[in-house]
Amino acid sequence: MKVAIDASYALRGPSGTGLYIERLIEELRALGVDVRPLGSRHGRYLSPADLAWAHVELPRRARGADLIHHPLPAFSRGFGGPQVVTVHDLAFLRVPECFNRRFRVVAGVRHRAAARRAAAVIVPSEATAADVRALWAVRGERLVVAPHGPGQRLSHDRGDPRHFLYVGDDEPRKNLARLREAHTRAATGLPLVVAGRAGTVVDAGGLADLHRHAAALVIPSLHEGFGLPALEAMAAGTPVLASRTAALEEVCGDAARYCDPRDVESIARGLRELASVGPLREELRRRGLARAACFSWERSARAHVHAYNLATR
Repeated sequence: MKVAIDASYALRGPSGTGLYIERLIEELRALGVDVRPLGSRHGRYLSPADLAWAHVELPRRARGADLIHHPLPAFSRGFGGPQVVTVHDLAFLRVPECFNRRFRVVAGVRHRAAARRAAAVIVPSEATAADVRALWAVRGERLVVAPHGPGQRLSHDRGDPRHFLYVGDDEPRKNLARLREAHTRAATGLPLVVAGRAGTVVDAGGLADLHRHAAALVIPSLHEGFGLPALEAMAAGTPVLASRTAALEEVCGDAARYCDPRDVESIARGLRELASVGPLREELRRRGLARAACFSWERSARAHVHAYNLATR
């Protein structure tokens, strides 16, 4: 099977989508899939340049492929074969107040249309699958749940706790403002280190060092479709303080300390506990390592192959 994957989002700067593309391609090739990554560095997502790529250039360069896989919801009108899309989350519908109106309208029309036209729809969690069925009426037989593997490969080594860690961007649904307020209120004496697009961008070595000395990774998101930083933290042996949301509970199970993401004091209580209770950190570390072992990019790639076979029947 020859699969063309739109790898544009891996070329446009660090992102969870880019990491997903890179790790997926690596594992698909290990399984013997003939993967052809195709990408454009030009244009923001859903910009005119991005749409021209999707409808004109991508189909031209994908000639000869059995299918196109779009890692974000899209549909190439100029391609005659089946197409597969990944829907990571429907946050813009679940927490609409966190997105501007134009994006909600454009994404609501184009993303839904792409998912409904696709031969198969890949989602990273049962939580997102439920959203896609309920909100977009995509039939369950076309949905394939393919959980991610851990993100970057990080060391399990632990050091003394020196800070709390947040990794990600600062879009409103990530709830970074409430986390900052909660951190000030908690007054634990441990600083909050913000890494990723919202703060300091670090390589894998720098991120490993931040995890090594983190009392916890904090994920205060109002909505997630999976929670890749949480899985990455568990795989590194870092305790996790996470929002009590469907996808994060699905990924973390009993290996996280949960909080109410809309309640600053709830977040602050979690920070205080993880700063002061060493046995709790050690228990979450132990549970997290065991939980992370249930996920792998190989398993994810095999689920993707199932989706590709479903699309080409």
